Amino acid sequence: MRRFFIGVVAVCMLFSAASAFAKGRLVIYCSNEPFACQAVADEFAKMYDVKVQMTRAGSGSTYAKILAEKDNPKADVWYAGTLDPHSQAGVNGLLESYESPKLSEIGELFRNPATSKKHHTAGVYAGVLGYSVNTDVLKEKELPMPKSWDDITKPEYKGMVQVASPQSSGTAYTVLATMTQIMGEEEAFKYLAKLHKNVNQYTKSGSAPGKAAARGETMIGIGFLHDHALQKANGFPLELVVPTEGTGYEIGGLSIIKGARNMENAKRFVDFMLSAEGQEVPQRVKMFQVPTNMKANVPKEAIRLDQVNLIDYDFVTYGSEEMRSHLIDRWVK
Repeated sequence: MRRFFIGVVAVCMLFSAASAFAKGRLVIYCSNEPFACQAVADEFAKMYDVKVQMTRAGSGSTYAKILAEKDNPKADVWYAGTLDPHSQAGVNGLLESYESPKLSEIGELFRNPATSKKHHTAGVYAGVLGYSVNTDVLKEKELPMPKSWDDITKPEYKGMVQVASPQSSGTAYTVLATMTQIMGEEEAFKYLAKLHKNVNQYTKSGSAPGKAAARGETMIGIGFLHDHALQKANGFPLELVVPTEGTGYEIGGLSIIKGARNMENAKRFVDFMLSAEGQEVPQRVKMFQVPTNMKANVPKEAIRLDQVNLIDYDFVTYGSEEMRSHLIDRWVK
């Protein structure tokens, strides 16, 4: 009887340990810069004593991964990346609805921005679309500083522009959607055909063109300007341009994946990243996005949304699966 009792206790302890281990895990898919992803993962792990596994990929690629894993989800939360693929994931039933108690601290535009309007995604940061120019290369080529979207299609900038591919990059899809909203679809694709003549490479990552411009590998890099501000802060000769015609902007998404194995930690992570404290973590590693928590510090290097000419970006229409697929397919063709 004594041996039987000891055996039962041992089995119970084993199950208890396994349960505790399950409660102490979190798997993050992250579509921010790798160093920012790691900083957030490390901070959450330290604060909550959680074992965190983080995988970094662009937002387009991450959406495709979550879709492929829908019957057997491998991750719990999706942090960062443009709102559009988050919206698509919500509409397609890949995300959990969750209203964080921290939403009261978030700016109204960012509380429930995704297409479904079912609290599948919250906005965790914002960033302005534009381009950076390497001023050393500009001076060497004796070219004028471009100021508009139209300027960078001019023949004198042939082979001097980089932008990402919308097949893999949410940043590049925002470019497509922005041009369509500024010009109308037909004129936007005429514009993109003109721009194509000046593009030397379509990158996989949305932040890659800014890094290439910083190193002088291209003169002009299109992307979200907080990524380029990091390069400028690191001493590279970049001038950041918000095009005169107006421009779009991103809302960085934060979503819980449907069927998450570590649901409580997923909710805890969302609460943390919607807090002022959580949104200030990436700032420590020079991520200059605009936080959505109204109590959070705004980095001095960030481009304020209210100080530039932004279009009234339609996140619902351009976050829909039909529009996103249509524009990307047309761009590829």
